Amino acid sequence: MDNQRCPLCGRELGSPAQTSRHHLIPKSEGGGPEDMVELHNICHQKIHSLFSERELKDYYHSIARLHEHEDIQKFVRWVRRKHPDFYQYNRRKKR
Repeated sequence: MDNQRCPLCGRELGSPAQTSRHHLIPKSEGGGPEDMVELHNICHQKIHSLFSERELKDYYHSIARLHEHEDIQKFVRWVRRKHPDFYQYNRRKKR
């Protein structure tokens, strides 16, 4: 993983323990291995704290579309200054 970058926040991917694979189209909605990207755990968790699996399938199924959302933009501006291994839990938004 040397010098690989998180497609959501742009930071280098830190230790493998702090990364995970995200299905751009959730498996439960028909996504497969071709729909996977490697993200920081905090970035992955942020996506799932904001969007339902249906929303991910229907609209937010690409990094570009995720970047359109105001809460993702705010999160990226905030997390961009953190160390690649930084992690904290994200609160789930009330729907």
